[in-house]
Amino acid sequence: DVVTGLIWSHVLLASAKSVLDGGKFLISANAGHSKMAGTNCHKNFFNTSWQNDTVPMAMGEVLNQEGIKSVYIMSPNYAAGKDMAKGVERTFKGEVKGKDFTKWGKDAQLDFSAELAKAKASGAEAIFVFYPGKAGGAFMKQFGQAGLRDTMKLFTVFTVDGISLPKFQAANMTGVLGSLDTMHWNIDFDNDQNKRFVADFKAAHGRNPSFYASQAYDTMFFLDSAVKSVGGKIEDQDALRAALMKAEYPSV
Repeated sequence: DVVTGLIWSHVLLASAKSVLDGGKFLISANAGHSKMAGTNCHKNFFNTSWQNDTVPMAMGEVLNQEGIKSVYIMSPNYAAGKDMAKGVERTFKGEVKGKDFTKWGKDAQLDFSAELAKAKASGAEAIFVFYPGKAGGAFMKQFGQAGLRDTMKLFTVFTVDGISLPKFQAANMTGVLGSLDTMHWNIDFDNDQNKRFVADFKAAHGRNPSFYASQAYDTMFFLDSAVKSVGGKIEDQDALRAALMKAEYPSV
């Protein structure tokens, strides 16, 4: 009846049509490609995270607040990577000195020496990057090795986060120090649902939860609230959809 999960934007774009054309509901707990809020918008698609552009749009505002006048952009060459670059460009009022979209996929580019050299040569006072997963670790290591921390301010989205930061700390990757990132959620949000979630997660796993976990948690309560609202009669899609649209659940 419902397909949920979905971390990567290109996976969402590749699978959404099959699910939605099949008459099912699709609830993304992470991926939120801009097309799903635009040309591919569908009445049975819901999302408990964001539309990709919004988090980097917030970063563009941070760049403005920090007084940054010029920036160099680096991001993977795939659906979400392009959304992230567009997002920060939409709100940043300064000059973009250059952009690099690096190879992604099974044989993703993990050597950024050429791009970092271009960034340094551009004269930009800051660098904005989106590198999730192992690419983020590779970038942070090379950013530090290149000695750019002393000459370029680092701003990231989905690169320095609850999953990667402990690993960076353990590896003594000092390049991360002083960097700023934007995110829609944090462990210290002062509401009852978030306090319960963080406490239960730490008790179960012995570590802080990531934003991925917070979104999955929200997804469960989101769907549960709608199913209860229709008395479990999920075969009535119009009623279930209306209940989902209300989003009457305690979010973290």
